This record gives sequence, structure tokens and C-alpha cells, in this order.
Amino acid sequence: MLGGVWFVAKIVADLHIHSKSSRATSSGMELETLSRWARIKGIDLLGTGDFSHPRWFSELQEKAIESDSGFLQYGGVNFVLSCEVSCVYPQGGRLRRIHLLLLSPSLEIAQQINERLARKGSLLADGRPTFGISAIELCELVLGVSEKNLIIPAHAWTPWFSLFGSQSGFDSLKEAFGEYEKDIYAIETGLSSDPAMNWRLSQLDRLQLVSNSDSHSPEKIGREANVFELDRLTYGELYEAIRYKEKGRLKCTYEFYPEEGKYHFDGHRACKVSMSPQQRKSCGGICPVCKKPLTVGVLSRVEELADRPEGFVPKNAVPYESLVPLKEVLSEAMGSQAGSKKVEAEYFRLVKAFGNEFAVLHAPYEKLKQTGGERLAEAIRRVERGKVKKVAGYDGEYGRIIIFDEGEKGRAVGQSTLGEF
Repeated sequence: MLGGVWFVAKIVADLHIHSKSSRATSSGMELETLSRWARIKGIDLLGTGDFSHPRWFSELQEKAIESDSGFLQYGGVNFVLSCEVSCVYPQGGRLRRIHLLLLSPSLEIAQQINERLARKGSLLADGRPTFGISAIELCELVLGVSEKNLIIPAHAWTPWFSLFGSQSGFDSLKEAFGEYEKDIYAIETGLSSDPAMNWRLSQLDRLQLVSNSDSHSPEKIGREANVFELDRLTYGELYEAIRYKEKGRLKCTYEFYPEEGKYHFDGHRACKVSMSPQQRKSCGGICPVCKKPLTVGVLSRVEELADRPEGFVPKNAVPYESLVPLKEVLSEAMGSQAGSKKVEAEYFRLVKAFGNEFAVLHAPYEKLKQTGGERLAEAIRRVERGKVKKVAGYDGEYGRIIIFDEGEKGRAVGQSTLGEF
């Protein structure tokens, strides 16, 4: 440490989460538990979430230490001031619903944003407040406080509340942000899409494609994350890494398999109807059970807006890794539920042995085999190589990643250690 700032080569950052002040979130989304789980996961920089909420903002002021890095520190973990806001407004004869992630460089600047937002609506109702202002007006408000604030369209493809959502979104950044299009430097791909899907749109080439968990519970942080290479762990360095794609400071992203996201395919959850884009087109977009329009998912929406073929890779593409959370991998390897005591005990044993969850998921095969058994090592190798079965999520229903087929589940594959737990 030098002058209160760590000099680092690589950091893992999850910039978008929610606090206990948001609806439908765990009471564990507070600094004590979040810092503990950040260490367990291997996250160096975590968003605070919900800085617009008065009670949560006060807690951040009281408990966290604001350093000259522009980050808050608590429990050995760095936090960047972040919040998500919802804009619901009419434009072009349609009701638009778009969620935007905000990042801010100091408590003082975040407080100024809050004071301006409070004039537009209630900040107490939810950690993710809703305003009847446009994305353009929000940009004017936030960037009017400081040009160092960052505005990132959140989960950009989900149907109901996003930049490109099939139900209420736009077809281009220009349509959504107008003159502020130039001030949008990144989009968040969301759980139901990955960078390869976004590479099919040439309009996104200049943008960073960032990935975050949007977590509502401590154990879910880091399910998607970004790997930055920074000279110093400061907000200024993070800002430049996101703003200036040509500098190459975003080295890769950790991704869900997009099929595991809740909106990858089209369908109707109530009717248990799931369809690929081709299947939806063949039935005219109508649910065969209830005869109502299907919810159009992310894959279909990408197909609709894409101007490039599947498999296209831009010259400036940032690589990514598709991962499956360790507890889900263990569930497959051990034949037990991910939330079981058996899986939890093995999870923490492996985290202790390797240092954190990301270290386990990136460990060499032989080391995994020695420490966790051949079945675990084989499971993680299959995930790395994409040798898994993908059951796509749809209309709010999470998908599933199947590592071992039914025939393999009854056959032990080197369970020398796993079987003991």
C-alpha cells in the first residue's frame, strides 16, 4: 500500500448489487456480510448498491471509511458508490421502462445526486427508486453534478426494464439517450446474454460490455464480474478503464451461461411454455396454451437487432469466460442440492484450500483432482470447455446447466474426497 492506495495488476469487480434497502432483498445485504462474502468469492471491488436510499446512504457514511482512492473501505474490501434507478416514461407513443446503473466517485457527489433525485420522486420507497423522467433527463441530472459519474444501462436486454427490452426498450442508444449517447461508455449485458451475443450489433462496438451480478443476496455476488488491470485501485483508474475501451484495461468478464438467465428464450412461465426464436416465429408468437402473446426473450431480441451473423467477433472484442457458481458445480458432482449441508461443507473446505471461489473455479485440473476429487475436477473442466447441457430460462424462470447426464450420475468418477462429505 502506498498513500492509502493499493498498487495492483488485476482486480475482480462486481459493480452492481442491491442493499437490504431494496425490495425483495436479503437482510444480509449489509456491509458486514457483504465484505465477508466478497472475500469468500474473491472480489476485490464491490458496488455498494442503493446509494440513493437515505437510510443506506447514512449507514455507508457511518460505517465505511472513505479513502483518497474514491472508494469506500470496510472489512478489508473496497466498495464503489453505486445505485440503480428506474425511469418509466412515454416516448414515441410507447411506455418506456429502463434501468440505469450509476457509479459515483465520492460520498459528497453521491449526496448531490440524491438531492437532485429527491426533487423528482421518493427515495425512501425503494433502494432502486422509480422516476417519471426520461433517460435523457437522468443523464442531464447526473452528469450535471459531475462528469466523473458513470451511467451504464443495466441488464440491457431483459424484456421489461432495459435499454433494448422487447417489451419497453429502444432499438438504439441514440433513440434512448439522444445527445447523451456519447456519454454512455458501457452497457451491462445481464445474465441472459453474453458478449458473443452483443458482438452481433455493430452499434455496440465502441462500448465496454460489463458484467455484474445484480445480486439481491450475499451468496449471489460475483455470479458475473469484471476483471480489470489497473495501475492503482482508484475510482479514477476504474473510470478510465470503463470510458476508454482502446486502453484495454478491461481484460475479461466472468459470465453466466446466458441460457441460465431468466429471459434467454421466449415463453410463458405460467403455461410452462418455452420456445427458441425459431419456434416462436413458427407459432406466430402466440402461446399454444393460453393463446396470449409470448414474452419475447433476449435471444430473439438480439436476433431482431443484429446486423452481423452469429459467431462474429469484432477486432476489439474483450474475451470472456462462462462459469457456473461453485455450489452448483458441487451439486452436480455430489448429487446433492446446492443448498444442502453436504454441499455447503465441501464448498467452504475448498474455498479454504484455494483461497476463494474464483480460485477454485480456475485451479489446474490435477490440483482440483488432488484436493476435491476427480469428479469435481472433471465437472469444472467441462464447464471451462462448454461441454455441458443447457436448458434455457424464459419469462422469469431461471435456466439450468447440466454437467453430468443421468447415466453418469449413478456412476462414481473418482469421488475419493467428495463422497466423504
